Amino acid sequence: MSKPDELLVDIAALVESGHSNQMSLTVVACGAVITGRLAPESVWRQRVSEVLADSDRLSDFSAMFTAASDKEGPPRHLHFHVARILQGTVGIPETGGMYRVAIEDVSAWTIGDFSYSDH
Repeated sequence: MSKPDELLVDIAALVESGHSNQMSLTVVACGAVITGRLAPESVWRQRVSEVLADSDRLSDFSAMFTAASDKEGPPRHLHFHVARILQGTVGIPETGGMYRVAIEDVSAWTIGDFSYSDH
């Protein structure tokens, strides 16, 4: 297990403490490039719960995302919303998605999100 980047942990902690969802970040994790905005875990969980609740087949999973996190210590995950996995010049999904990335899996990162074009 690698040691998480302390600066990235600090960024995640600031997002968590400020309950802001405006911090844009791009990371490389396990070879995938993910770009989008960070959200506090509670906001991310609520949004995922809402999406699942609206699904006929997945609504049973909704409640597990509304449970409060009782984890102590620094954040261990980045919670992206309005995020895309970049594949060449295409961002998947086009509308943006919700991703949870373990900070220890991030091998590179930069502030901001990447624009892309599917033309």
